[in-house]
Amino acid sequence: MIYKSFQSIQLSRLGLGNMRLPLQDAANPKSPIDYPAAHEIIDRAYEQGINYFDTAYVYNDGDSEKCLGECMKKHPRDSFYLATKFHIGANPDYKAVFEEQLARLQTDHIDFYLIHCLMDNNIDQYLESSCIDYFLEQKAKGRITYLGFSSHAGVQTLERFADHHAWDFAQLQINYYDWLYGTTKEEYQILADRNIPIMVMEPVRGGRLADLAPEADALLQKAHPDWTIASWALRFVESLPQVQVILSGMSTMEQMEDNLHTFSEDTALENADKELLFEAAELFKSQVQVPCTACRYCCSGCPKGINIPEFLKIYNAWKVDGPWALNDMDKVESEGKPSDCIACGACMGHCPQNIKIPEYMKELGDS
Repeated sequence: MIYKSFQSIQLSRLGLGNMRLPLQDAANPKSPIDYPAAHEIIDRAYEQGINYFDTAYVYNDGDSEKCLGECMKKHPRDSFYLATKFHIGANPDYKAVFEEQLARLQTDHIDFYLIHCLMDNNIDQYLESSCIDYFLEQKAKGRITYLGFSSHAGVQTLERFADHHAWDFAQLQINYYDWLYGTTKEEYQILADRNIPIMVMEPVRGGRLADLAPEADALLQKAHPDWTIASWALRFVESLPQVQVILSGMSTMEQMEDNLHTFSEDTALENADKELLFEAAELFKSQVQVPCTACRYCCSGCPKGINIPEFLKIYNAWKVDGPWALNDMDKVESEGKPSDCIACGACMGHCPQNIKIPEYMKELGDS
């Protein structure tokens, strides 16, 4: 395991995220955690030198904190670092939440404590609730060692929150796909400019970057046959100088062993490999996404009144982000739904991109 200095301590470059621990019923996301299977993964992480363990008040309805606390109580408390988070939307009583977290984790202090899931619509709640002042008080008492926040906010909100006071660290979603096609690069720079160390979540984008598309995978495998596709994503994040710990939510021992191999030595991507990875990302994007420009020429001739561009936007999100994106189908303002499509082809006659719209409507309708 490789390490990086953080203030006066050494943190493993790979951290264990405890949001995707094995469940008793893998098909049911509300199922309780399978403690024996989860403890096997956590123990393996600890034995191999991972010393940063991340969880949150809301993960698995609190079961994640309990499971982690139960597992780690057998190890010397000064041999690892616990990170957990306060989400104001889950329970605004920050004092009660903090005490409950200490009890769940079976500890008298939290090493890395975070304001959880900063967003554009909750920043004022956090700033006006006095929770930050309270957590700073707990830090002064030694019950919190380092205070930070995790963000899913827009650039302006992130900038505003980062300037609240001298944060010890922050957590961002960083991966090469969002770096190229989202605002991640700008978010990273906001924290880098303020010298705020970054803990990274979703470096493999929820697993989506572990297997791209055939041509993209082949390009990467040819360059480094002994690297998995997922390891390219981890190595990209490792190459960013402001990044401290890279979290991975490992739910199988196979994932654990692959990640341990990746971080057994410093193999952050060189510039030539980054260029190749970006080329693969463009191949992946072009192969999974529909090149709709939302010109809406297709809509006027649709006999079912389907808001085609909006549904194609969801289709693209589905292919890149996963099935959760389909939940937005019901939010689209549209007279017709993809399942109403009769494949008349009227839309295709107006599409400048020559998109085979009925095929995508059918795939969405069948999903």
